[in-house]
Amino acid sequence: MIDVLTAQLRAPITEETAELYVGGTVFKTGPPERVGVELEWLVQDADRPADPVRSERLTEALAETFDPPLAGRLTTEPGGQLELSSQPAPLAGCIAGAAADLDRLRARAATAGLTLTGLGLDPRPAVMRTAVPRYVAMDRHFARGGPEGRTMMCSTASVQVCLDAGADDAEVADRWHALHAWLPVLTALFANSPAPGWRCRRTAVWAAIDPTRTAAPAGTDPRSAYGRWALDAQLLAVRREAGSWSAPAGLTFRDWLRGGGPGLATPTWADLDYHLTTLFPPVRARGHLELRAVDAQPGDGWRVVVALVAALFDDPAARATATAAAMEATEALGAAGGGWLSPAMQVAARDAMTDPVLRRAGMTFVQTAVGALTRAGQPELAAEVAAFGERYPARHRCPADDRATDRATDRATDRATAPEESA
Repeated sequence: MIDVLTAQLRAPITEETAELYVGGTVFKTGPPERVGVELEWLVQDADRPADPVRSERLTEALAETFDPPLAGRLTTEPGGQLELSSQPAPLAGCIAGAAADLDRLRARAATAGLTLTGLGLDPRPAVMRTAVPRYVAMDRHFARGGPEGRTMMCSTASVQVCLDAGADDAEVADRWHALHAWLPVLTALFANSPAPGWRCRRTAVWAAIDPTRTAAPAGTDPRSAYGRWALDAQLLAVRREAGSWSAPAGLTFRDWLRGGGPGLATPTWADLDYHLTTLFPPVRARGHLELRAVDAQPGDGWRVVVALVAALFDDPAARATATAAAMEATEALGAAGGGWLSPAMQVAARDAMTDPVLRRAGMTFVQTAVGALTRAGQPELAAEVAAFGERYPARHRCPADDRATDRATDRATDRATAPEESA
């Protein structure tokens, strides 16, 4: 495969060679051994969580270099969210490394009077806090379709689990299709972006923006499906030496290869590589597979997400059990469509674990993951996943329901403590 790709890169870029290149680079085969996690956090004032946090305040809090350096990578999202990306490692090492980095990051934030909040959708207004050309172009691109694009960029947060693609093409295909089958169940289990009518409003936001880059690639063979889909996605940004990076409206990468796009030079392999970084399906291929459909979790709930997903994914018997349960649920809820827009995903986003079909599948996921973690010699992680199952799906609940309960309690307390009006 490497020799083929090298030969392609020496040849002029065409539609055919571009599709082959994409399929060959975004799925890298090898024995599945490692897991990674990308943790996105909303940043709030510890005393006034409803107030916006100035960009300068966050910059000052992070200005001092961590000594020793964090093991993972820390970046800032367009709305001021922080993203902590772990180093890939076996499951226990991944979680331990991310947890150690997170402890230090939380302590740093606390000294500045800030707190990191695990919530899938920020209730505060969406505000762009960057002038980076990539994000300015992204904002302009999404604005053509409505306000949800800026909401996604500036107000959403997730737990993204990164997993090896597989040992060979057959396993890559099995793992790829399994993750897509699991999307409604995982969305419902970990829903944590409540809004009127929704337990996972973040899914609705993603479903409302540019489907050419957010829908799931369609096809049985992941390599060819991803290659076709990538070329048919609209350009979001075109890198330039100076000035705006905005792309012509409606122009796909395939159109660009065919000579479309007034004033644009012929695309290069580097342009294609960059285009791939602007695609946001619920499962993104980046050599490894990146699961993007799970809301940010409260506290250390992210550990359960990583442990459950990795345990189900890397144990063939557990993967088969989970996939069968997910497919049964999807068939019952409506199999048409895919990715963020499927009927099953809409039910998951609205009803989560109150839906009996998804709850049954969710309990299967939890119980199967507990068994897989136990067999793998991870009793502590197994116990964490089991406790999550007892607290949430077993009680017809998801993390979003905790926030709804908290708000109701706050309102009741406010009414009880409000001074009586004088006669």
